[in-house]
This record gives sequence, structure tokens and C-alpha cells, in this order.
Amino acid sequence: MQKIHNRNPNYQSFKPEKPWVLCLVVIGLIGGVSLSISFLRSSPLYCGGGAWGGRAGNTTTALDMKVLLHYATSHVVPQQTYGEISVSFDVLQSIAPCNILVFGLGHDSLMWNSFNPRGMTLFLEEDPKWVQTVLKDAPALRADTVRYRTQLSEADELLRHYHSEPDCSPEKSFLRGNDKCRLALNMLSDEVYDTEWDMIMVDAPRGYFAEAPGRMAAIYSAAIMARNRKKSGVMHVFLHDVDRKVEKMYAEMFLCRKYLVKAVGRLWHFEIPPATNVSGEFC
Repeated sequence: MQKIHNRNPNYQSFKPEKPWVLCLVVIGLIGGVSLSISFLRSSPLYCGGGAWGGRAGNTTTALDMKVLLHYATSHVVPQQTYGEISVSFDVLQSIAPCNILVFGLGHDSLMWNSFNPRGMTLFLEEDPKWVQTVLKDAPALRADTVRYRTQLSEADELLRHYHSEPDCSPEKSFLRGNDKCRLALNMLSDEVYDTEWDMIMVDAPRGYFAEAPGRMAAIYSAAIMARNRKKSGVMHVFLHDVDRKVEKMYAEMFLCRKYLVKAVGRLWHFEIPPATNVSGEFC
């Protein structure tokens, strides 16, 4: 999940050479976001009791204005492309309001939160100082800090650990208190464990240098949450940066090719059924 301060070499920013160019861009962004809000309000998903209904008629809410101002005045381009974001947006049109768990807190967090009005969106972030920085400017966001037990350099060894450690097996399928399985996120809040998640976005933690936590535990834990889901229907899991070796390898091991329903750019969308509908294996 993209952060405003650039720690990712793929991070992009827009820096026009002339101030009047920036003015035109800002005006265009404001107009575009305003048209988008108008479009959503005229959609049956927004009004008349639809999934996005229940807000204050056709008036712009404080949340709308906050999101519009944030993106209209930002020079930082979200890490996901328009096409990649659209995949998640299309799913949310059909399931919102819902429960969304997002690995990563960043520049696009206000966007994900605004996509789920009347639902619950919770962000999991590795850097406690960054959490304080973001929430200072966007106190309406909900975020927990996660202390990962892994490093990217351990990715291959952790797969061997998964195969040899009984508490990592899909038959066990538990996270809370799972101290033996190093891939299990056993340090999360009770709220994370007790919530029936409808959608999980894995776009963090950092995974582009050897000492970074990597996304191995996030991917494994998302698969466990999907298997343990009690609600009817599938869990939607989105994984970004699948062009990288570790993300792709762990996705195929735990999220499964057979559950992959859409791939756009560097984003994969999985629809994973609960364990009662599948065999004892992940894939």
C-alpha cells in the first residue's frame, strides 16, 4: 500500500515544470472527482436503498469533500493503476457495505475507505510512526500496527518450514496463538480474528529488499482467514505486485490458481470458498 514518503523504488510522483500546468491538473482532478461523485449518486447502487445508499441524499458529505480535496491536491500517483483499482471497485459495487481488511496504510487509504461507505475498513501497517502520521491527517481511518516475524530473505526457508510444521497445515487453520507456525500472523488484534472479512487486499508489507518483512505471512494468513470464513459465499482476496517472485510463488501455494478469477496488470483477484467447500489442502 503506497505511502507518501517514498521508500519504494517503483514509487512515482508528478512534478510539473511550470506552476500553471499544476493548476490545470488540479482543476481537472476536481472536475473529474466531482463528476465521479455525481455518477455514483445517480447509480442505483448509491441511491434508493442500494449497496451504497443511505447517505445524505444528493448532498456532498464531509467524507466526499475530504477525499476530493486529498486527491485533487496530491502530487503522488497511487501505486496501483486505474485498471488494477477498477477490479476491486467493481467487486465492491456488488458487495458493499462489507468488511474489508487492507494490508498497508498509505496514500490511497482514503480511497479504499470511501469505496466502502457504511462498511468497516481496517488497515494493517508495519510502521507505527507512519500510522501516527497518516491518522493525524485522516483520523477517520482505522489502522492497527503489525509486527511481522519474517524477512523476505527467508521466503524459501519458510516454505520448507510450512511443510514440516504441523501447526502450519491447512487442517489446523488457525492464526490466534499460533506461535509455532512462523507464517501465521499471531499478533493481530481480536477484532481482526473475530471479524468475518468479505474482502482482503494484500498490498503490504514491504517486499522489495532482503530485510523487509515480505508478504509471505500476509498471503498465508489471508488464505487461513478465507478458509475459516463462516459466511456463505466466497472471500475476495486481491494481491498486488504479482510480478515479483515471492508474491507469485506464495499466491500459487496458498491462494491457488484454481481460485484466480481475474488478473490485471500486477494485480490478481481470487475468490476463495470456505474450507467446508474444499479439500483439506490449500490448493
